[in-house]
Amino acid sequence: MTLERARQLLKVQAGFGGFYNANGSKLILAEVSREHGQAAVDQLIRELELERIFGFTPGTVFDGGLK
Repeated sequence: MTLERARQLLKVQAGFGGFYNANGSKLILAEVSREHGQAAVDQLIRELELERIFGFTPGTVFDGGLK
């Protein structure tokens, strides 16, 4: 997945907010982490304000599991 595609998908998830969309965002961020590394994940969290919306903090490792 390209970073631009991940950005687009995360914007949609963030627009809706909520528990299920947070889990969808975690899966997207896990894919970004596998393909582009933790720095790309941290950048997207900051850029899209996912900390404010979902409570994700830079440095959090997303491994694809749902909680």
